[in-house]
Amino acid sequence: MEVAQLESRLSAEDYRKLQSLFLVSFFSEPISEFIDLAWSLVGCGSKEEYGLLFDSVVVTQEHRGLLLDNDSLCSFLLRELSDKVKNASPRSAPCWKPLRTLTSPHRDQLQKVKSSGRYLTVSKGGTVGLRDGEDMSLLHTHRLQNSTFAPKALWVTDVVLLHNTDKIAVSFTSKEVCFYDISSKLDFNCKYKLQGLKFTPWCLDYWVDPSQPDQAVLSIGDVGGQVSALYFTPAQISLFEKPSLTMDSDSAGVILWDELVKGKHFSCHIVTHQVHTPAWVRKVRYLSSLEAFVSCSTRPQSSMVIGWWEKESRNLRVTSFFTKRGVWDVDHHPGLNLIATAGVDHQVLLWNPYVTSKPVCALSGHTCPVVAVCFMQTKQQLLSYSKDKVLCLWDVSSQQCVHRLAGVFPKTQEDTHTLLFLHEERQLLLLSFNSLLLLLGTQKEEKRTSSHDHPVTCVLYNSLFRQVISSDSSSSVICWQADTGQKVKQFNCCHGNAEISTMALDGTQTRLFTAGTDGEVKVWDFNGRCLHRMNAGLGRTVDISQVLLLKSSILVMGWDRRLTVFRLHSFSQPFVEPSEWKGGVQHRGDLRCAAFQPPQTLVTGSYDGEIVVWNNGTEKALKKLQLHAEHEDYKKQEGLTPRCSQHILLETPAGGADLVSCGGSGVVRLWSTVHGRLVGQFVAHSRNLGSIVMTVSPCGKYLVTADREGTLKTWDLQLDDKIPKEAPRLLRDFRTHLDHVTHLETGVHGNTTLLLSASSDCSVALSYLPGETIGLIQSRKPALTKSPDKPTPSSILTVPCPTVVQQLQKELWWLERPRLQQDLEPDHRHHERQEDTRRNSQPSGEVTSASQ
Repeated sequence: MEVAQLESRLSAEDYRKLQSLFLVSFFSEPISEFIDLAWSLVGCGSKEEYGLLFDSVVVTQEHRGLLLDNDSLCSFLLRELSDKVKNASPRSAPCWKPLRTLTSPHRDQLQKVKSSGRYLTVSKGGTVGLRDGEDMSLLHTHRLQNSTFAPKALWVTDVVLLHNTDKIAVSFTSKEVCFYDISSKLDFNCKYKLQGLKFTPWCLDYWVDPSQPDQAVLSIGDVGGQVSALYFTPAQISLFEKPSLTMDSDSAGVILWDELVKGKHFSCHIVTHQVHTPAWVRKVRYLSSLEAFVSCSTRPQSSMVIGWWEKESRNLRVTSFFTKRGVWDVDHHPGLNLIATAGVDHQVLLWNPYVTSKPVCALSGHTCPVVAVCFMQTKQQLLSYSKDKVLCLWDVSSQQCVHRLAGVFPKTQEDTHTLLFLHEERQLLLLSFNSLLLLLGTQKEEKRTSSHDHPVTCVLYNSLFRQVISSDSSSSVICWQADTGQKVKQFNCCHGNAEISTMALDGTQTRLFTAGTDGEVKVWDFNGRCLHRMNAGLGRTVDISQVLLLKSSILVMGWDRRLTVFRLHSFSQPFVEPSEWKGGVQHRGDLRCAAFQPPQTLVTGSYDGEIVVWNNGTEKALKKLQLHAEHEDYKKQEGLTPRCSQHILLETPAGGADLVSCGGSGVVRLWSTVHGRLVGQFVAHSRNLGSIVMTVSPCGKYLVTADREGTLKTWDLQLDDKIPKEAPRLLRDFRTHLDHVTHLETGVHGNTTLLLSASSDCSVALSYLPGETIGLIQSRKPALTKSPDKPTPSSILTVPCPTVVQQLQKELWWLERPRLQQDLEPDHRHHERQEDTRRNSQPSGEVTSASQ
């Protein structure tokens, strides 16, 4: 476990002691004396840490050009601390509405989505769609005309909106850029044609000076690695000089590229560089705050290039940035002066434009190449999207992923062209998958209770210690006392910056297994010590969906078509390599889940919905379970969404079924592994909500399902021996969370069966089966009291339902009647206050790292 930096561990009183040192002139003395004095005076940390602290203060002050004296050092240190506190506060994550598919007039892939009051979409074949800015309804459709080549050969590569001139600029594979008028009857008349480009233009960007609309810049990146910038001076009057133009059959003025290069058009001049050659320029942007052009390519040596515009000489001073495998996309945040790059190596990097040696930081969490990045300017957050259809929202200041959206986007081919357009003012996100156009909106933020500072990914119940264990996307694990809701321990940076995707407990419940997107599974004791590291991803970043512990082996899955198995006899060393699974590959899609029932029945499910039954002893496949022709209606409903994200084997068969599976489109299926057939199926949640999660109570009486809106449903699984012809009886339908439910778990607590749910809204909820909510585990900082030896609990449960509390008084002793009822007798209150004081005086036992 990583220990927090010294400045994060110092108290306010410690800083006052340091301040007293700063007020004394010590610069004439050796620095070592200051370090010794600080260490002895404060009594926290090591001498080496004080040396690093002092060095960071001095170096940063000198970098900022500030006067290095006692007062400035003191104020700087306190200011840096306040910034850390401010940045450490949890950032709000959006609560997304269900994904909405928009009617699309396009038959081929979309090349650009733009907005200026109304939304404009343009496809590869030249079809333009105009949408209403409020309800996104389709207003007008038009096909661009270009007499240069036949309509069937038309290929649009990019388009930009010239909003100060009521025109659009469209680039074609015919090595030309055409300018269409959109001001009048929406007939898109072609006004100018810029022809004779050396290479095919691939990406465009347009910028207008807000204070001088006549000055604008059109940037062009082409497949030859060249970046060109056209600077227009009287843009609102005319982009090019009309007297010198020749007309073609479209009645459009023709401008030759060589004429621009030679400076024959006084209203427009051009600057270029070719640093990306021979790679294609994937994205180009003009950054007005820097007066520079930023572009990217998949060539490592010129992954990102900034061309600084020196207007006096009309030349570009070029600086190059290196990454391992190149960059697909870039975006810039003027307020932070940071450039984000979408890496082919699965990383999102943040760069200082003046520092080429290394990035400011790396945001790790994607397991596939990142194809799009987009800053949210007002919130200092960053959106990133990867090829495996995962959307991440990053808090830039803390460098943490505050929201991760996966499993809701349509399953498409790997080479699908995807666009991402953010309309920040309306909190709308448009995504295109080839010709498919999807809308992702946000719901109005509600007041929420947070158990973690980041989205919760998994929750477990430890019956041995009577604790709730939860993990989050920032790689933290927290143990809570189930009786009191009090935080017992917190382990930070379990997998560095990688998200913890799932967890598991061994049979003794004394060992915790955590799986990270870094491709490792780690084994911990409950003192926070890592006992073993399992190399599941073989050094790669992979998406681990489940860890299943068996008697003599451990199965890990989520990213491959075969099982990754670790034999228990291999755990003699701290670093454990996987063994070979004897059964080979039986699935056509990536494995997502597995379940085991003694003595030897193992069931695995893949992303495409196929289920395989194995003999775990011989590791041989016995049979496959698939949908048949009579279930075609459900197949059509599900389309291309994942159909098997989880399944559970039932100890007591229900209606002839011993296996329950769930996945995409909200469908739950009941199977008979003995007969190898589907017994029944029903729609538990709306199919528009994507993949669902589920759990079954230990007694097999209840089935609980949950969706991405935070809704939980409890179903009666007591079907006797009757084959279910319709959905089981719905016992409860309740909402405990404001966002996507990521994991469900049940546990027997005394004489009560508890339901635990984890969510992307950063909360962990406790409910009483079949479905009344007890409350949310809430992390709170202890209040300052005059008696430090009597700490207040660091966590509580909010209790919205008094009737449920009355049912659980015997099992959960801390939810006592006096704490909820206001009509206590006066002579009883003193006794109750004494009892509260006695309980609060017990030590909290909270630790934040193994060293503590």
